[in-house]
Amino acid sequence: MAEEQSHTAQEQDINPWSVEGARDENGEVVAINYEAICRKWNTSIIDEKLLERFEKVTGHKPHRWLRRGLFFSHRDFDRILTLYERGEPFFLYTGRGPSTGSLHLGHTIPLQFTKWLQDVFDVPLVFMLTDDEKALFKDSITFEDAMHFAMENAKDIIALGFDLKKTFIYSDLKYVSNHFLMNAWEFGKLVTFNQVRGAFGFNESTNIGRIFFPSLQCVAAFATSYPEIWKDEPSTERTQEIANIQCLIPMGIDQDPYFRLLRDNAHRMRFPSPKPALIHSKFLTALQGAGGKMSSSDPNSAIFMTDTPKQIKTKINKYAFSGGQVSIEDHRRLGGNPDVDVSYVYLTYFEEDDAKLEEIYKNYKSGELLTGELKKMTIEVLQQYVAAFQEKRKEVTDEVLAAYMKPRKLEWKGNPNPVPAPAPAIRTKKEKESA
Repeated sequence: MAEEQSHTAQEQDINPWSVEGARDENGEVVAINYEAICRKWNTSIIDEKLLERFEKVTGHKPHRWLRRGLFFSHRDFDRILTLYERGEPFFLYTGRGPSTGSLHLGHTIPLQFTKWLQDVFDVPLVFMLTDDEKALFKDSITFEDAMHFAMENAKDIIALGFDLKKTFIYSDLKYVSNHFLMNAWEFGKLVTFNQVRGAFGFNESTNIGRIFFPSLQCVAAFATSYPEIWKDEPSTERTQEIANIQCLIPMGIDQDPYFRLLRDNAHRMRFPSPKPALIHSKFLTALQGAGGKMSSSDPNSAIFMTDTPKQIKTKINKYAFSGGQVSIEDHRRLGGNPDVDVSYVYLTYFEEDDAKLEEIYKNYKSGELLTGELKKMTIEVLQQYVAAFQEKRKEVTDEVLAAYMKPRKLEWKGNPNPVPAPAPAIRTKKEKESA
Protein backbone atom coordinates (compact mmCIF):
# COMPACT_ATOMS: atom_id res chain seq x y z
CA MET A 1 0.00 0.00 0.00
CA ALA A 2 2.78 2.41 0.92
CA GLU A 3 4.46 1.65 -2.39
CA GLU A 4 1.28 2.56 -4.31
CA GLN A 5 0.98 5.87 -2.44
CA SER A 6 4.58 6.83 -3.23
CA HIS A 7 3.80 6.52 -6.92
CA THR A 8 0.89 9.01 -6.74
CA ALA A 9 2.84 11.82 -5.02
CA GLN A 10 4.43 14.36 -7.37
CA GLU A 11 6.02 17.78 -7.19
CA GLN A 12 4.41 20.91 -8.60
CA ASP A 13 5.28 21.68 -12.22
CA ILE A 14 5.55 25.38 -13.08
CA ASN A 15 6.74 26.40 -16.56
CA PRO A 16 5.83 29.04 -19.19
CA TRP A 17 3.20 26.81 -20.81
CA SER A 18 1.51 24.97 -17.95
CA VAL A 19 0.97 25.23 -14.21
CA GLU A 20 0.18 22.18 -12.10
CA GLY A 21 0.15 21.99 -8.32
CA ALA A 22 1.80 19.15 -6.47
CA ARG A 23 -0.08 16.00 -5.47
CA ASP A 24 0.22 14.47 -2.03
CA GLU A 25 0.74 10.79 -1.25
CA ASN A 26 -3.00 10.22 -1.72
CA GLY A 27 -2.97 11.80 -5.19
CA GLU A 28 -4.79 14.95 -4.00
CA VAL A 29 -3.86 18.30 -5.58
CA VAL A 30 -2.35 20.74 -3.06
CA ALA A 31 -1.97 24.51 -3.22
CA ILE A 32 0.92 25.95 -5.20
CA ASN A 33 3.93 26.54 -2.93
CA TYR A 34 5.23 29.96 -3.93
CA GLU A 35 7.99 29.98 -1.32
CA ALA A 36 9.34 26.79 -2.88
CA ILE A 37 9.37 28.45 -6.31
CA CYS A 38 11.30 31.42 -4.91
CA ARG A 39 13.86 29.11 -3.31
CA LYS A 40 14.20 27.00 -6.44
CA TRP A 41 14.60 29.96 -8.78
CA ASN A 42 16.44 32.19 -6.30
CA THR A 43 14.08 35.18 -6.47
CA SER A 44 13.62 37.76 -3.71
CA ILE A 45 10.44 38.12 -1.64
CA ILE A 46 8.78 41.55 -1.69
CA ASP A 47 8.92 42.50 1.98
CA GLU A 48 7.62 45.40 4.08
CA LYS A 49 10.94 47.22 3.85
CA LEU A 50 10.72 47.29 0.03
CA LEU A 51 7.08 48.43 0.15
CA GLU A 52 7.99 51.22 2.55
CA ARG A 53 10.74 52.36 0.22
CA PHE A 54 8.32 52.23 -2.74
CA GLU A 55 5.89 54.55 -0.96
CA LYS A 56 8.67 56.92 0.12
CA VAL A 57 10.19 57.15 -3.37
CA THR A 58 6.96 57.37 -5.40
CA GLY A 59 4.58 59.06 -2.95
CA HIS A 60 2.00 56.34 -3.74
CA LYS A 61 0.53 53.77 -1.38
CA PRO A 62 1.46 50.30 -2.66
CA HIS A 63 -1.22 48.65 -4.76
CA ARG A 64 -3.53 46.31 -2.83
CA TRP A 65 -1.99 43.36 -4.74
CA LEU A 66 1.42 44.35 -3.35
CA ARG A 67 0.04 44.90 0.16
CA ARG A 68 -1.62 41.47 0.11
CA GLY A 69 1.34 39.59 -1.31
CA LEU A 70 -0.34 38.74 -4.62
CA PHE A 71 2.65 40.29 -6.37
CA PHE A 72 5.14 38.66 -4.09
CA SER A 73 8.57 38.21 -5.66
CA HIS A 74 11.10 40.23 -7.64
CA ARG A 75 14.51 40.55 -9.17
CA ASP A 76 16.16 44.00 -8.82
CA PHE A 77 12.92 45.95 -8.25
CA ASP A 78 14.91 47.97 -5.69
CA ARG A 79 17.17 49.09 -8.55
CA ILE A 80 14.13 50.40 -10.43
CA LEU A 81 13.20 52.49 -7.39
CA THR A 82 16.71 53.95 -7.41
CA LEU A 83 16.44 54.82 -11.12
CA TYR A 84 13.07 56.48 -10.55
CA GLU A 85 14.36 58.37 -7.53
CA ARG A 86 17.21 59.78 -9.62
CA GLY A 87 15.05 60.55 -12.65
CA GLU A 88 16.93 58.09 -14.86
CA PRO A 89 15.03 56.42 -17.73
CA PHE A 90 13.52 52.93 -17.71
CA PHE A 91 10.60 51.27 -19.45
CA LEU A 92 7.99 48.59 -18.85
CA TYR A 93 7.62 45.45 -20.92
CA THR A 94 4.98 42.76 -20.61
CA GLY A 95 3.11 40.46 -22.95
CA ARG A 96 0.24 38.16 -23.74
CA GLY A 97 0.18 34.86 -25.61
CA PRO A 98 -3.14 34.96 -27.53
CA SER A 99 -4.79 31.52 -27.60
CA THR A 100 -8.44 32.63 -27.67
CA GLY A 101 -10.37 35.68 -28.78
CA SER A 102 -11.04 36.90 -25.23
CA LEU A 103 -9.09 37.49 -22.05
CA HIS A 104 -10.22 35.85 -18.85
CA LEU A 105 -10.15 37.36 -15.37
CA GLY A 106 -6.71 35.92 -14.57
CA HIS A 107 -5.15 37.55 -17.64
CA THR A 108 -6.27 41.00 -16.49
CA ILE A 109 -4.40 40.85 -13.16
CA PRO A 110 -0.80 41.40 -14.40
CA LEU A 111 -2.14 43.77 -17.07
CA GLN A 112 -4.01 45.96 -14.58
CA PHE A 113 -0.94 45.97 -12.37
CA THR A 114 1.25 46.99 -15.32
CA LYS A 115 -1.13 49.88 -16.07
CA TRP A 116 -0.88 50.96 -12.43
CA LEU A 117 2.92 50.91 -12.62
CA GLN A 118 2.77 52.93 -15.86
CA ASP A 119 0.61 55.55 -14.13
CA VAL A 120 2.73 55.70 -10.96
CA PHE A 121 6.12 55.86 -12.67
CA ASP A 122 4.95 57.72 -15.83
CA VAL A 123 7.15 55.64 -18.13
CA PRO A 124 6.76 54.02 -21.57
CA LEU A 125 5.40 50.50 -22.03
CA VAL A 126 6.02 48.00 -24.82
CA PHE A 127 3.43 45.25 -25.03
CA MET A 128 4.37 42.05 -26.88
CA LEU A 129 1.64 39.85 -28.38
CA THR A 130 3.37 36.50 -28.84
CA ASP A 131 1.13 35.15 -31.59
CA ASP A 132 4.17 33.33 -33.01
CA GLU A 133 4.70 31.49 -29.71
CA LYS A 134 1.08 30.29 -29.49
CA ALA A 135 1.18 28.84 -33.01
CA LEU A 136 4.55 27.19 -32.25
CA PHE A 137 3.53 25.64 -28.93
CA LYS A 138 -0.14 24.75 -29.57
CA ASP A 139 -0.60 22.41 -32.50
CA SER A 140 -4.32 23.22 -32.70
CA ILE A 141 -3.65 26.91 -33.51
CA THR A 142 -2.53 28.08 -36.94
CA PHE A 143 -0.42 31.21 -37.40
CA GLU A 144 -3.45 32.91 -38.98
CA ASP A 145 -5.60 31.99 -35.97
CA ALA A 146 -2.97 33.28 -33.56
CA MET A 147 -2.68 36.62 -35.37
CA HIS A 148 -6.49 37.01 -35.33
CA PHE A 149 -6.58 36.26 -31.59
CA ALA A 150 -3.78 38.79 -31.07
CA MET A 151 -5.81 41.60 -32.62
CA GLU A 152 -8.85 40.76 -30.47
CA ASN A 153 -6.71 40.50 -27.34
CA ALA A 154 -5.06 43.84 -28.18
CA LYS A 155 -8.48 45.50 -28.10
CA ASP A 156 -9.13 43.91 -24.71
CA ILE A 157 -5.78 45.21 -23.46
CA ILE A 158 -6.55 48.73 -24.67
CA ALA A 159 -9.92 48.59 -22.87
CA LEU A 160 -8.01 48.23 -19.56
CA GLY A 161 -6.97 51.87 -19.92
CA PHE A 162 -3.33 52.02 -21.01
CA ASP A 163 -2.19 55.53 -21.98
CA LEU A 164 -1.88 55.78 -25.78
CA LYS A 165 0.89 58.39 -25.58
CA LYS A 166 3.22 56.06 -23.72
CA THR A 167 2.10 52.59 -24.92
CA PHE A 168 3.23 50.61 -27.95
CA ILE A 169 1.44 47.29 -28.58
CA TYR A 170 2.77 44.95 -31.24
CA SER A 171 2.25 41.53 -32.77
CA ASP A 172 5.41 39.47 -33.22
CA LEU A 173 4.14 38.19 -36.57
CA LYS A 174 3.65 41.74 -37.85
CA TYR A 175 6.34 43.84 -36.18
CA VAL A 176 9.51 41.81 -35.64
CA SER A 177 12.19 42.91 -38.11
CA ASN A 178 15.20 45.23 -38.40
CA HIS A 179 16.66 46.10 -34.96
CA PHE A 180 14.45 43.62 -33.13
CA LEU A 181 15.40 40.69 -35.33
CA MET A 182 19.06 41.70 -35.28
CA ASN A 183 18.96 41.58 -31.47
CA ALA A 184 17.22 38.19 -31.58
CA TRP A 185 19.80 36.70 -33.93
CA GLU A 186 22.70 38.12 -31.93
CA PHE A 187 21.21 36.85 -28.68
CA GLY A 188 20.52 33.47 -30.30
CA LYS A 189 24.18 33.26 -31.27
CA LEU A 190 25.18 33.66 -27.62
CA VAL A 191 22.85 30.99 -26.19
CA THR A 192 23.55 27.28 -26.53
CA PHE A 193 21.05 24.47 -26.95
CA ASN A 194 22.11 23.15 -23.55
CA GLN A 195 21.04 26.45 -21.97
CA VAL A 196 17.55 26.43 -23.49
CA ARG A 197 17.19 22.73 -22.78
CA GLY A 198 18.01 23.38 -19.14
CA ALA A 199 15.61 26.33 -18.93
CA PHE A 200 12.65 24.85 -20.81
CA GLY A 201 13.13 21.09 -21.00
CA PHE A 202 13.55 20.98 -24.78
CA ASN A 203 14.88 17.78 -26.36
CA GLU A 204 15.90 16.33 -29.72
CA SER A 205 12.25 16.14 -30.79
CA THR A 206 11.52 19.82 -30.11
CA ASN A 207 10.88 21.76 -33.31
CA ILE A 208 13.47 24.42 -34.14
CA GLY A 209 10.86 27.18 -34.00
CA ARG A 210 10.33 26.54 -30.30
CA ILE A 211 14.06 26.41 -29.70
CA PHE A 212 14.60 29.83 -31.28
CA PHE A 213 11.51 31.55 -29.84
CA PRO A 214 13.11 32.36 -26.43
CA SER A 215 15.48 34.72 -28.27
CA LEU A 216 12.48 36.81 -29.38
CA GLN A 217 10.85 36.80 -25.96
CA CYS A 218 14.12 37.82 -24.32
CA VAL A 219 15.26 40.64 -26.60
CA ALA A 220 11.88 42.36 -26.21
CA ALA A 221 13.45 43.63 -22.98
CA PHE A 222 16.19 45.50 -24.90
CA ALA A 223 15.46 49.17 -25.55
CA THR A 224 17.41 48.84 -28.82
CA SER A 225 14.62 46.61 -30.19
CA TYR A 226 12.37 49.69 -30.44
CA PRO A 227 14.35 52.58 -31.95
CA GLU A 228 11.12 54.35 -32.90
CA ILE A 229 9.90 54.98 -29.37
CA TRP A 230 12.94 56.90 -28.11
CA LYS A 231 13.64 59.56 -30.71
CA ASP A 232 11.76 61.66 -33.28
CA GLU A 233 14.08 60.32 -35.97
CA PRO A 234 15.02 56.72 -35.13
CA SER A 235 18.64 55.82 -35.60
CA THR A 236 19.48 53.33 -38.32
CA GLU A 237 21.98 51.76 -35.90
CA ARG A 238 21.71 50.27 -32.44
CA THR A 239 23.48 52.49 -29.91
CA GLN A 240 24.88 52.03 -26.43
CA GLU A 241 22.96 55.10 -25.24
CA ILE A 242 19.64 53.38 -25.94
CA ALA A 243 20.92 49.96 -24.82
CA ASN A 244 21.62 51.43 -21.37
CA ILE A 245 17.90 52.02 -20.69
CA GLN A 246 16.72 49.62 -17.98
CA CYS A 247 13.62 47.41 -18.35
CA LEU A 248 11.05 46.35 -15.72
CA ILE A 249 8.90 43.30 -16.51
CA PRO A 250 5.72 42.58 -14.50
CA MET A 251 4.57 38.98 -15.11
CA GLY A 252 3.33 35.69 -13.71
CA ILE A 253 6.19 33.80 -12.09
CA ASP A 254 5.76 30.95 -14.61
CA GLN A 255 7.45 33.20 -17.21
CA ASP A 256 10.62 33.64 -15.14
CA PRO A 257 12.70 30.99 -17.02
CA TYR A 258 12.82 33.22 -20.09
CA PHE A 259 14.29 36.11 -18.20
CA ARG A 260 16.76 34.12 -16.16
CA LEU A 261 18.20 33.18 -19.53
CA LEU A 262 18.20 36.85 -20.53
CA ARG A 263 19.76 38.07 -17.30
CA ASP A 264 22.59 35.55 -17.73
CA ASN A 265 23.43 36.84 -21.21
CA ALA A 266 22.36 40.51 -21.55
CA HIS A 267 25.88 41.74 -20.75
CA ARG A 268 27.33 39.73 -23.65
CA MET A 269 25.55 41.65 -26.40
CA ARG A 270 27.56 43.99 -28.65
CA PHE A 271 25.70 46.84 -26.94
CA PRO A 272 25.22 45.40 -23.43
CA SER A 273 21.99 46.12 -21.60
CA PRO A 274 21.35 46.03 -17.84
CA LYS A 275 19.75 42.88 -16.50
CA PRO A 276 15.99 43.44 -16.67
CA ALA A 277 14.21 43.84 -13.35
CA LEU A 278 11.27 41.49 -12.74
CA ILE A 279 8.21 41.57 -10.52
CA HIS A 280 6.25 38.32 -10.19
CA SER A 281 2.57 37.67 -9.53
CA LYS A 282 0.84 34.62 -8.13
CA PHE A 283 -1.71 32.84 -10.33
CA LEU A 284 -5.41 33.60 -10.07
CA THR A 285 -6.82 30.33 -8.77
CA ALA A 286 -9.04 28.28 -11.07
CA LEU A 287 -12.68 28.06 -10.04
CA GLN A 288 -12.04 24.48 -8.96
CA GLY A 289 -9.54 25.62 -6.32
CA ALA A 290 -5.99 24.86 -5.24
CA GLY A 291 -3.30 23.59 -7.54
CA GLY A 292 -4.23 25.29 -10.81
CA LYS A 293 -4.83 28.63 -12.47
CA MET A 294 -7.56 29.94 -14.73
CA SER A 295 -7.12 28.47 -18.21
CA SER A 296 -8.57 29.50 -21.57
CA SER A 297 -8.63 25.84 -22.59
CA ASP A 298 -11.06 24.99 -19.76
CA PRO A 299 -14.07 27.37 -19.87
CA ASN A 300 -15.35 26.06 -16.54
CA SER A 301 -12.12 27.04 -14.80
CA ALA A 302 -12.35 30.71 -15.67
CA ILE A 303 -14.47 33.85 -15.73
CA PHE A 304 -14.08 35.35 -19.22
CA MET A 305 -14.27 39.06 -19.90
CA THR A 306 -17.05 38.31 -22.40
CA ASP A 307 -19.20 36.47 -19.83
CA THR A 308 -22.69 37.77 -19.08
CA PRO A 309 -23.81 38.53 -15.51
CA LYS A 310 -25.83 35.29 -15.60
CA GLN A 311 -22.82 33.24 -16.72
CA ILE A 312 -20.67 34.73 -13.92
CA LYS A 313 -23.33 33.91 -11.35
CA THR A 314 -23.71 30.35 -12.65
CA LYS A 315 -19.95 29.69 -12.71
CA ILE A 316 -19.38 30.96 -9.17
CA ASN A 317 -22.37 29.11 -7.74
CA LYS A 318 -21.70 25.86 -9.62
CA TYR A 319 -17.91 25.58 -9.87
CA ALA A 320 -16.24 27.85 -7.27
CA PHE A 321 -14.59 25.65 -4.65
CA SER A 322 -16.00 26.33 -1.20
CA GLY A 323 -14.25 26.39 2.13
CA GLY A 324 -17.56 26.07 3.92
CA GLN A 325 -19.01 23.14 5.84
CA VAL A 326 -21.47 20.57 4.47
CA SER A 327 -24.46 21.93 6.39
CA ILE A 328 -25.48 25.35 7.69
CA GLU A 329 -25.51 23.98 11.21
CA ASP A 330 -21.93 22.69 10.91
CA HIS A 331 -20.83 25.96 9.28
CA ARG A 332 -22.31 28.03 12.12
CA ARG A 333 -20.60 25.73 14.64
CA LEU A 334 -17.23 25.09 12.99
CA GLY A 335 -16.83 28.05 10.65
CA GLY A 336 -15.40 28.09 7.13
CA ASN A 337 -11.88 28.17 5.71
CA PRO A 338 -11.48 31.42 3.73
CA ASP A 339 -7.88 30.54 2.80
CA VAL A 340 -9.04 27.83 0.38
CA ASP A 341 -12.42 29.31 -0.55
CA VAL A 342 -12.25 30.52 -4.17
CA SER A 343 -14.90 33.22 -3.68
CA TYR A 344 -12.86 34.75 -0.86
CA VAL A 345 -9.63 34.43 -2.85
CA TYR A 346 -11.23 36.41 -5.68
CA LEU A 347 -12.29 39.13 -3.24
CA THR A 348 -8.64 39.51 -2.17
CA TYR A 349 -7.97 40.68 -5.73
CA PHE A 350 -10.99 42.89 -6.33
CA GLU A 351 -12.06 44.33 -2.97
CA GLU A 352 -10.10 47.55 -2.41
CA ASP A 353 -11.03 48.10 1.26
CA ASP A 354 -8.55 46.25 3.51
CA ALA A 355 -10.75 46.61 6.60
CA LYS A 356 -13.82 45.23 4.82
CA LEU A 357 -11.83 42.28 3.50
CA GLU A 358 -10.51 41.52 6.99
CA GLU A 359 -14.06 41.59 8.38
CA ILE A 360 -15.26 39.16 5.68
CA TYR A 361 -12.38 36.84 6.54
CA LYS A 362 -13.16 36.92 10.27
CA ASN A 363 -16.94 36.46 9.78
CA TYR A 364 -16.51 33.52 7.39
CA LYS A 365 -13.98 31.83 9.64
CA SER A 366 -16.28 32.21 12.64
CA GLY A 367 -19.29 30.83 10.78
CA GLU A 368 -21.25 34.08 10.97
CA LEU A 369 -20.98 34.51 7.18
CA LEU A 370 -22.36 31.62 5.11
CA THR A 371 -20.90 30.27 1.87
CA GLY A 372 -23.92 31.41 -0.14
CA GLU A 373 -23.59 34.93 1.26
CA LEU A 374 -19.87 34.99 0.45
CA LYS A 375 -20.52 33.79 -3.11
CA LYS A 376 -23.18 36.49 -3.56
CA MET A 377 -20.64 39.19 -2.59
CA THR A 378 -18.11 37.81 -5.06
CA ILE A 379 -20.65 37.52 -7.87
CA GLU A 380 -21.64 41.17 -7.48
CA VAL A 381 -18.02 42.39 -7.44
CA LEU A 382 -17.07 40.36 -10.53
CA GLN A 383 -20.23 41.30 -12.43
CA GLN A 384 -19.41 44.99 -11.88
CA TYR A 385 -15.77 44.53 -12.90
CA VAL A 386 -16.59 42.64 -16.11
CA ALA A 387 -19.49 44.95 -17.05
CA ALA A 388 -17.25 48.05 -16.68
CA PHE A 389 -14.64 46.38 -18.88
CA GLN A 390 -17.22 45.48 -21.54
CA GLU A 391 -18.39 49.10 -21.75
CA LYS A 392 -14.81 50.26 -22.34
CA ARG A 393 -14.25 47.46 -24.85
CA LYS A 394 -17.09 48.78 -27.05
CA GLU A 395 -15.10 52.00 -27.54
CA VAL A 396 -12.02 50.26 -29.00
CA THR A 397 -12.41 50.55 -32.77
CA ASP A 398 -10.03 49.35 -35.47
CA GLU A 399 -8.77 52.93 -35.72
CA VAL A 400 -7.98 53.03 -32.00
CA LEU A 401 -6.20 49.69 -32.30
CA ALA A 402 -4.10 50.97 -35.21
CA ALA A 403 -3.03 54.01 -33.16
CA TYR A 404 -1.65 51.84 -30.34
CA MET A 405 0.11 49.50 -32.77
CA LYS A 406 1.78 52.22 -34.83
CA PRO A 407 5.59 52.37 -34.26
CA ARG A 408 6.22 55.92 -33.06
CA LYS A 409 7.97 58.07 -30.45
CA LEU A 410 6.31 57.68 -27.08
CA GLU A 411 5.77 60.53 -24.62
CA TRP A 412 6.35 60.33 -20.86
CA LYS A 413 7.71 62.48 -18.02
CA GLY A 414 9.05 60.12 -15.34
CA ASN A 415 9.80 61.44 -11.86
CA PRO A 416 8.80 65.12 -11.60
CA ASN A 417 11.13 65.67 -8.61
CA PRO A 418 14.27 63.58 -9.12
CA VAL A 419 17.04 63.44 -6.54
CA PRO A 420 20.45 63.50 -8.25
CA ALA A 421 22.76 60.59 -7.60
CA PRO A 422 25.44 61.43 -5.03
CA ALA A 423 28.73 62.52 -6.54
CA PRO A 424 31.43 59.85 -6.36
CA ALA A 425 33.80 60.35 -3.46
CA ILE A 426 37.17 61.84 -4.40
CA ARG A 427 39.91 59.54 -3.25
CA THR A 428 43.24 60.77 -2.00
CA LYS A 429 46.48 59.72 -3.64
CA LYS A 430 47.16 57.41 -0.69
CA GLU A 431 43.71 55.74 -1.04
CA LYS A 432 44.26 55.21 -4.77
CA GLU A 433 47.66 53.64 -4.15
CA SER A 434 46.28 51.30 -1.49
CA ALA A 435 43.42 50.29 -3.83
